[in-house]
Amino acid sequence: MKEFLSEDFLLETDSARQLYFNFASQMPIIDYHNHLPPNEIAEDKIFENITKIWLNGDHYKWRAMRTNGINEKYITGSATDEEKFLKWAETVPYTMRNPLYHWTHLELKNPFGIFELLNEKNAKNIYHLTSEKLKNLSTHKLLLHFKVELLSTTDDPIDNLEHHQKIKNENFSTAVLPTFRPDKAMAVEDVASFNSYLKKLAEVSNIEIKNLNSFILAIQKRHDFFHENGCRISDHGLENIYAEDYTENEIKNIFSKILYFKNLNVKEILKFKSAMLIEFAKMDNQKSWTQQFHIGALRNNNFRMQKKIGVDSGFDSIGDFNIAANLSRFLNKLDSNNELAKTIIYNLDPSQNEIFATMIGNFNDGSIVGKVQYGSAWWFNDQKDGMEKQLNVLSNMSLLSRFVGMVTDSRSFLSFPRHEYFRRILCNLMGNDIEKGLLPNDINWLGKMVENICYYNAKEYFKF
Repeated sequence: MKEFLSEDFLLETDSARQLYFNFASQMPIIDYHNHLPPNEIAEDKIFENITKIWLNGDHYKWRAMRTNGINEKYITGSATDEEKFLKWAETVPYTMRNPLYHWTHLELKNPFGIFELLNEKNAKNIYHLTSEKLKNLSTHKLLLHFKVELLSTTDDPIDNLEHHQKIKNENFSTAVLPTFRPDKAMAVEDVASFNSYLKKLAEVSNIEIKNLNSFILAIQKRHDFFHENGCRISDHGLENIYAEDYTENEIKNIFSKILYFKNLNVKEILKFKSAMLIEFAKMDNQKSWTQQFHIGALRNNNFRMQKKIGVDSGFDSIGDFNIAANLSRFLNKLDSNNELAKTIIYNLDPSQNEIFATMIGNFNDGSIVGKVQYGSAWWFNDQKDGMEKQLNVLSNMSLLSRFVGMVTDSRSFLSFPRHEYFRRILCNLMGNDIEKGLLPNDINWLGKMVENICYYNAKEYFKF
């Protein structure tokens, strides 16, 4: 019987251990999609305690605590940081077979060197021990500790990027680049809120937004500004890909209605979103950026809790959207005019894995290695079972060897052990295939393949 979280954690064979320790574990990290706050990197923040760096904003932990019967006071409420941590520790033993149990103990092990299993009895001691260690673990030191070579944050077009500029000017060894995330620039379901956004966009772009053309010009100006500040990736969080047919006059008329605070019907909303996705994609292609699409989340389901504590508080789930036809139409519109940029698509519904993995092959044209990518297992899928399914489907339907690898998609500076988790899972899959005779016992070649997936493919693909 193997010991939990031993050196061989998740590695079942000698071949897997060779691939991980001799190849994967040596690679630096390129974390090309996360939600880390750039201001906390710019100021080289030191966190007062583990709750502030570990629990604040972590929807995964919040959902588990609620399911365990923990009062909201100890999750997003008025309880002290120590009280919140103690309630999380009380929950941890009940998370067995949930990825949170693995992540929690991987993150206590690295960087804190704690191998104890967190529970209600040792919680106070671990709270104070980690808080003491955090005094010497600023954001810069953590990124260096985890060998993070580059990370891309997630930023709204109206952001001034002052923190990214400060980081760059200080020549910090980890490159910290912005990502262009224009979700609010197409969120026309709430016309009043969208007009408030337009006002802010007009201010930062110094362009009076009085029609569709001036709106697109303002977005283009911000896109240019992001490029000047090192941005090379865009990202979109979508329920579905929007690919309605539309004319330019239709979109102009819809935008005029928006400016007059007239509510749009469903058809108009879909047409506007479709047009904006195309416009953003054209901008990305012109600058040789990579565009990312995170598709399939049904967000903010609990209206009572949204009213109580706000949006994006852990009440999201997998949606069952009919995606394939729209995704095909969208990619076709761009490809037909040679305007399809490098593209990564992520799905939240695992029943659609094969749909996404086969869709990418329709638009890989030989011009760029792995031009259209099936993204890493995302959100509810970034656990052992979900990662294995994504890797197996990608292997079956495309070229695993050209995959650009894992991202944390996290708001915490302690989440980088998820790269270790992914790398161990990848090496175990390949190692098992070697042992079964499904792959040749060519450790050097397969080790190079592992290194590429963990690091070199992303480095070459994004050309940061």
